[in-house]
Amino acid sequence: MFQLSKVAVLLSLLAVPFVAAQATEASIANIEAHFEQSHITEDYLREFDPSALLTLNYEGVGEITPGQSLAAAQVGPTPAVTITPAEGETLNGTFTIAMIDVDVVGADLAAGVTRHWLVNGATLQNNVVSLEGATVITPYGGPGPAAGSGAHRYIVALYEQPAEFAAPEGFTGPLPIAAMDWLAYVEASNLGDLVAANYINVEEGTYTGTAIPTSPVVAPTAGAPGASNSAGAPRPSSNPSGSSVVDTPRPTSGASKLAVPAAALLGAAAFLAL
Repeated sequence: MFQLSKVAVLLSLLAVPFVAAQATEASIANIEAHFEQSHITEDYLREFDPSALLTLNYEGVGEITPGQSLAAAQVGPTPAVTITPAEGETLNGTFTIAMIDVDVVGADLAAGVTRHWLVNGATLQNNVVSLEGATVITPYGGPGPAAGSGAHRYIVALYEQPAEFAAPEGFTGPLPIAAMDWLAYVEASNLGDLVAANYINVEEGTYTGTAIPTSPVVAPTAGAPGASNSAGAPRPSSNPSGSSVVDTPRPTSGASKLAVPAAALLGAAAFLAL
């Protein structure tokens, strides 16, 4: 009878509601620092103030770290995209997701950027970006920079898509990968805030130009975006200059990745030891 009582109490402890992971201020500050370090903010976005984290997961590669260097063959399939909202925040509604190539650090982007993916009407299902019922303007087309042109920075960004959104003329799809003025599109279509973004570096061949130096990112505190190696040490992410970007381990992203509160597990273990 006593053993049955212990089991009942254990089950009640484990029944404490699971809690979905959320992004901390430090982890959001860290991705902002990555965009500054890689000159993406300076070269193109001009400002970057995300309210969530965006995680890319490529089949055969796994979750990428910000600015991770990958081969074109590794990023050919459409990635799974997970959004982790800031602490105390929830994300609902309709969104636009896009991938744009902002070229190498210091490139002249006056003529625009290259669109590799553009979908209107995306939604979030358990914090995972869903394209079910969405309007695909440009199907995902993996990066393919010209050989010797350097490490191109490919941004994947999620924007709020409010009710007043209206696709500009000529952007009703389907459209191939092509150059465009992305910031002008954002303004003309009445897209809302940039919710979250991440980026990868893809390079083919050996760069024949002169690389612009970039500085390492110093993670503000533990819990910032990044990934640990098998030994548990921080893993550096590659960037256009080749210098290291040291990340502290990131929180588990996505509402589908849940954790039992630590207090419940500790209480259960202590009780069973009686």
